[in-house]
Amino acid sequence: MAGPGKPCAGLYSFLFEYDTPRIVLIKSRKVGLMNRLVQLAILAYVIGWVFVWEKGYQETDSVVSSVTTKVKGVTVTNTSELGLRVWDVADYVIPPQFPDKTTRCHSSENCTEGYVGTHSNGVQTGKCVAYRNSTEKTCQVFAWCPVEDDEHVPKPAFLHNAANFTLLVKNNIWYPKFNFTKRNILPNISKSYLKNCKYNAKTDPFCPIFRLRDVVESAGQNFQEMAVEGGVMGLQISWNCNLDKAASHCLPKYTFRRIDNKDSDHTVSPGYNFRFAKYYKNAGGRDSRTLIKAYGIRFDIMVFGKAGKFDIIPTMINIGSGLALFGVATVLCDIIVLYFMKKKYYYREKKYKYVEDYDLEANSSYGSQGETQEGCRIR
Repeated sequence: MAGPGKPCAGLYSFLFEYDTPRIVLIKSRKVGLMNRLVQLAILAYVIGWVFVWEKGYQETDSVVSSVTTKVKGVTVTNTSELGLRVWDVADYVIPPQFPDKTTRCHSSENCTEGYVGTHSNGVQTGKCVAYRNSTEKTCQVFAWCPVEDDEHVPKPAFLHNAANFTLLVKNNIWYPKFNFTKRNILPNISKSYLKNCKYNAKTDPFCPIFRLRDVVESAGQNFQEMAVEGGVMGLQISWNCNLDKAASHCLPKYTFRRIDNKDSDHTVSPGYNFRFAKYYKNAGGRDSRTLIKAYGIRFDIMVFGKAGKFDIIPTMINIGSGLALFGVATVLCDIIVLYFMKKKYYYREKKYKYVEDYDLEANSSYGSQGETQEGCRIR
């Protein structure tokens, strides 16, 4: 039977040839040692990394969290604008100009009644008036008077004593998959301890009360410098819990970092500030307010965490994956033996055996015998 032509040889081989593995025992110290080293490396990876370090035998869940805070501290200021004043929590914890170029005018024709500009301090009345007895004129607005002057930032920081204020962080976590709950005020913390403790990474790492200066300095910043133009501090709480152990081993870990980029080349609108107002009626019965532009430090509480607990399904999946990886040792050794060793052609001959189709071979042999017999009969 004629074989396929050259153009169709590849297609013929793909359709009508089948490869089956063949086991060949190679007695070679080099190959045997290499095979065992690769298997040992795979075993170390599966046991050391997958099961011990990554805890591949556990089912995992992400944390669900809630946070509340409470600031404590009192300070006193004495300024010409506000006089002698005491500042407590109700004053400084907030949930929280000169004529603009676009409002300068020469006559009332340059002003539009009812217009509100993006940077305006109020609603224009349509009149062009002198600004504070100067030669400049500006569009009159219906607004609180006098308008805000935000060009002067107080230095040093207005509430510089705030460095000693404290922040109590109450954090509750829940891992819904395991129905596990806990909070950062640990069961062994008493009321008397909570009144006197201050967080310290070395001596008291589980106290939930933080001195503001310590938080800022832990992030490598200076509190007084940061308080001048404000900034944003991140207080990160990490809950990584192994629930195969007792619940007492599930503990919070606190870290601190400054979130706004102080060292960036882009210095437009640096730091953090906000405005708030105190409203009252003056002696004449008119509504008045004290507008305060506060440069402060904002504290963002961020909670991260992952919990794990033994489960048979991920255990079996990772065991199966580990066993499958042992096939890599065989593939790697085959490549080296068949393509890189000096006796590669010898090993390749032992590795592969080519077998023709049994039916075709049998028919070919039968046809040859029949022709010989027929020739004998003619004679």
